[in-house]
Amino acid sequence: MEVVRYQAAHFVQEAELVGFSGPKEEILDLISSSASAQLHVIWIIGAGGLGKTTLAKKVYESSEISARFTCRAWVTVSQSFNVKELLKEMINQLLGAESLRQLLEQCTGFILNETRMADHLKNGLKEIRYFLVLDDLWTIEAWDCIKPTFWGDNENGSRVVVTSRNGNLVEGSGPSSLVHHLKTLAKEDATKLLLRKTNRSLDDIKKDQMTQTFDKIIKKCGGVPLAVVTIGGVLATKHVKEWDNLYNQLPSELETNPSLESMRKVIMMSYNHLPSHLKPCFLYLSIFPEDFEIKRRCLVDRWIAEGLVPARLGMTVDDVGETYFSELIDRSMIQPSKVNIEGRIKSCRVHDIMRDIIVSISREENFVYSAAENVPRVVEHNFRHVAYHGDDCTTIGMDWSRVRSLTIFGERPVEPVPSLCSSQLRMLRAMDLENAQFAITQKEINNIGLLRHLKYVNVCYGEGYSNIYALPRSIGKLEDLQILDLRDSHISTLPTEISKLKSLRKLRCSKRGYYKYFDPDAPKECLVQTLCMPIIFTPLVDSQIRNEIIANLHMAYSSRCSITKGVRVPKGIGNLKELQILQVVDIKRTSSKVIEELGELSQLRKLSVTMQGATKKKCMIFCKAIQKLSSLGSLRIDAGDGTLEWLDSVSSPPLLSSLSLLGHIGDKADWFRNLTQLLKIRLVRSKLEEGKTMEVLGALPKLMLLDLGRESYVANALVFGKGAFLNLRKLDICDLIQLREIGFEQGASPQVESIEIGDCRLESGINGIKHLPKLKDISLWYGSMVARLGTLQEEVGAHPNQPVLRLRKDRSYHDLGDVGGSEVEVEATESIADHAREGSEAVTLTTSDS
Repeated sequence: MEVVRYQAAHFVQEAELVGFSGPKEEILDLISSSASAQLHVIWIIGAGGLGKTTLAKKVYESSEISARFTCRAWVTVSQSFNVKELLKEMINQLLGAESLRQLLEQCTGFILNETRMADHLKNGLKEIRYFLVLDDLWTIEAWDCIKPTFWGDNENGSRVVVTSRNGNLVEGSGPSSLVHHLKTLAKEDATKLLLRKTNRSLDDIKKDQMTQTFDKIIKKCGGVPLAVVTIGGVLATKHVKEWDNLYNQLPSELETNPSLESMRKVIMMSYNHLPSHLKPCFLYLSIFPEDFEIKRRCLVDRWIAEGLVPARLGMTVDDVGETYFSELIDRSMIQPSKVNIEGRIKSCRVHDIMRDIIVSISREENFVYSAAENVPRVVEHNFRHVAYHGDDCTTIGMDWSRVRSLTIFGERPVEPVPSLCSSQLRMLRAMDLENAQFAITQKEINNIGLLRHLKYVNVCYGEGYSNIYALPRSIGKLEDLQILDLRDSHISTLPTEISKLKSLRKLRCSKRGYYKYFDPDAPKECLVQTLCMPIIFTPLVDSQIRNEIIANLHMAYSSRCSITKGVRVPKGIGNLKELQILQVVDIKRTSSKVIEELGELSQLRKLSVTMQGATKKKCMIFCKAIQKLSSLGSLRIDAGDGTLEWLDSVSSPPLLSSLSLLGHIGDKADWFRNLTQLLKIRLVRSKLEEGKTMEVLGALPKLMLLDLGRESYVANALVFGKGAFLNLRKLDICDLIQLREIGFEQGASPQVESIEIGDCRLESGINGIKHLPKLKDISLWYGSMVARLGTLQEEVGAHPNQPVLRLRKDRSYHDLGDVGGSEVEVEATESIADHAREGSEAVTLTTSDS
């Protein structure tokens, strides 16, 4: 379960905090106004930049929606939407990932058409009361494509909210449609928003004698939230004496006619005021499709690889790149999308009006060419960056020898695009295929050594899949390579030449942990596949299946049928002195001398290894290696069903902030006690039975996430005592089959905001949530069943912080009712001694000095 909060106090979109309470209540009234069980559609209509998406999101996240509907989904439509991808997303969110997986399996070997997907979705929604948001609908054609997927026999009181700029769409939407026309911000709200964005108060404005200018700017913004935050982002970087000059640059028509064209003029003004070092970074965002969620870390890595981020005295190039990203956020040029538990932005989006501007500028300056269905296919100029969006994309007349980056989203481009490692692309710096939706074959990367200037290569398994089973030895020729991402490939061994890549900063390589075409525990089947190889090369077998079978068998033989995700690392890995991230090393299959070399990676910040089947000797060598890694901040060790008790042989890394341990750890209280910088911990198969280790975890001063996975905790009750987990923000619990109760005493975990539970049968319920003053949500996922769910819902409803209870399925699925046996109530007066006298198996987690 991903550590993500969609709303963080520091990074939340400014417009969400001002002027939307009234409209939100009006939308909620429209949703509940009809007692009819018939499906209703609520339209939010308004000009670009008014905050339609923001308003819809506030409604979507409200406790009223979670309480009323069994499931909900948020789907962005946009101008260039793909019907199949949209249907997949709706199935995934409304019916669940398992339902989507079953549909895809049923269609293996067949074309999965839109009709079949729509029927699957429609049938699944018949008995469900759902809430669906379709954000950013543009045309009646798009509405006609989407409407049949949910319109029909549903008489369960379901609701659909649609946001659009086009008010004409409502006319053909049917009699059960309700409309909310979004208005501009009132002057008072616009004033609050601009003050917040410029980090000033009204007293500051008066003191600077800028009241008149400030009021004129507010009036010129016309109450459009996007205009306010965009202009505020510019004002915040200027001295107040320059505000009059900025006011004069604002389009006059914005005040009286907040049209799309006037908004574009505001954005152009904002772009013109960007410092020179930020302009190419901002234009670079036009590579990504409309409404695409852009990962912060990948974006910064690409900026660095492209030479857009120079080094500064006293700062690493990564720090400079992160500073550039923060500047664009502060100026409201990009919008935060997801924020991690530490409050750091994980991903961002570009507002569609903003994107229109940068796409236009990028084409004018021959900077980025985005090939899509709605752009010319004959290229008259030479572009530095090329991106393919969607199906049936091609380019004619492109001078590929000048292209610096190639990014592919969706299906494979058609000819005349050169092969991925063609000599025509000899000047390429970045190749990003993470979001490609086609199989990348071994043949396509065999000549990667021809692309001598490559600095960024990402062919990890994302939207598509990889049939790469061996990294070519010519990889050693890429002396400038900084980022190499080959996650979820069929590669099981890295070549010796990898040690020549002295500039490499991040190396992510993992193999699939499963075999599609045979069972490694059944040697006979593996042998049959091998004997059938001649048949595989005949026209009887589809080329795509042939490539996958070959990759599958190669992975099996080269890794000796290992089912771990780790890869064998070669001699010389210690030469990569710039390496910061290394994933995933198979300790069993890596030689002892190479394991020793891991200790020479002085810059290493993130390390992931698999220990399954490793000898005790190798485990000890690994311990000595990580002892030397003074910069290590994130560590993941996967021992499978094995033991991690050898961890006692190494002192805990002092700077560790993130730790994942998979395997039996025994009593490691002393080892954990020194992890004073730890923010996140995930445990799986730890089989913790006693309270000492958990008590020490509860005393860690900075711990924000506690993730207890399968068999990590084997007692019947998990009770958080007074003074324990004082900084904890999120609690994730999954697949603890022996757990019967979760409880919180008064004074326990006062910062907890989110609780997620999956695959647990809590016969004694979830107790004491009234003692969690900052609680925002409790989520019950598949397999989660709780006694007295109605009581829990009442407690959630009475909670002063108004948290949300999210049910993945309907209430009857999650509610165990009144289960026989003693009911355990957690009160402030309970203590460890109380539980001991009662003979309970509960472990109360308190700090040692409580």
